[in-house]
Amino acid sequence: MSDPWQLLLQRKALDEEIRAALIAEYGTRGKKALDAVDRGQVRKYLDFFVVTGTTGDHVIDEGVCTCRDFAFRQKPCWHILAVRIAEATGKYVAHDTWYQENWKG
Repeated sequence: MSDPWQLLLQRKALDEEIRAALIAEYGTRGKKALDAVDRGQVRKYLDFFVVTGTTGDHVIDEGVCTCRDFAFRQKPCWHILAVRIAEATGKYVAHDTWYQENWKG
């Protein structure tokens, strides 16, 4: 099967081949990432990407995520995969503001 990231760079769009390749490569994490992109759960602020997950918002910055899965495994979680997919396809909600200014932690 083809490398899903190379295909995304070439096509700049999700098709069934890319979706299948992402799921084959990442399993459940790939499926969750695709679902998040499809549902518009990836947001790009001036400072960070933020993905809404099952336990709330997770900040993704330079390949690091604030979720527990990433903290435990130190490998890409589905939030990071969703950001990579969204960046490659342009399928994210852009906010012309700083996340840190709006965060209510």
